[in-house]
Amino acid sequence: MKRWPKDTIAAGRRHTVGLISDGTVRAVGDNNYGQCDVSGWCDMVAVAAGNVHMATNTGNAHTIGLTSDRTVAAVGWNKHGQCNVNDWCDIVAVAAGWRRTVGLKSDGTVVAVGRNNERQCDVSGWRDMVAVAAGDWHTVGLNADGITASVGNNQYGQCNVGDWCEIVSIAAGYLHTVGLQLDGSVLAVGGNKHSQCDVGDWRGIVAIAAGSHHTIGLKSDGTVAAVGGNKYGQCNVSGWHDIVAVAAGCAHTLGLKSDGTMVAVGDNEYGQCNVSGWRGIQLPVN
Repeated sequence: MKRWPKDTIAAGRRHTVGLISDGTVRAVGDNNYGQCDVSGWCDMVAVAAGNVHMATNTGNAHTIGLTSDRTVAAVGWNKHGQCNVNDWCDIVAVAAGWRRTVGLKSDGTVVAVGRNNERQCDVSGWRDMVAVAAGDWHTVGLNADGITASVGNNQYGQCNVGDWCEIVSIAAGYLHTVGLQLDGSVLAVGGNKHSQCDVGDWRGIVAIAAGSHHTIGLKSDGTVAAVGGNKYGQCNVSGWHDIVAVAAGCAHTLGLKSDGTMVAVGDNEYGQCNVSGWRGIQLPVN
């Protein structure tokens, strides 16, 4: 399996990461644990940012980078070993959750390190996977047949994805899971206190992202849809256009435009939305 990742922008709890077209990486926002110390990275092909749900009022987070030689780099908070990825090899995609890192290997198997109290790292039995996503306490995998698997905390039904089919992309939030279907419609399960799962009428979607309490959908015409919590304006994307990729942090949302620039809305207490001056962000590979 040769599947180069599409994740060239990433949003954490209080920081934002962007992959530059020359393989270097930029980051802004809270750097209390060194999660923005990526200036020395090079030859990267994808990035991921560990998220922390709003109820956890800390800046503990980490950042993951996938290199072109399929090894992985990590910086940031490492209390649970979520940055212990130096020995990983043959990785083709990465995901970062709260206190956890997940890697997809070229043979379709999956590895994970970090907090495993809710068994969210129990992915060693997964096979034939083509994508992975990491929520706060659960992990989701997508196999080559468009079928999804999940492990971890299922208190709100966020792992009830076993009957999904024809899925082409997955995303995981704090307590919800989102799946993009082949026909451009979207499915969602899990906590819906903020209406973050109200995506049943979405059509023409080509990419999805999940924040702690909100869900983002990129439409085929380059516009963006959003549902869920909007306390910080993280769903105020109705005026966006010419977008080719989206990412969602705890309470902020990122959009990558076709010219390699970025837009951001939502919580900006730590400057995590200060990306207006960024240029040359790598466009996603289809």
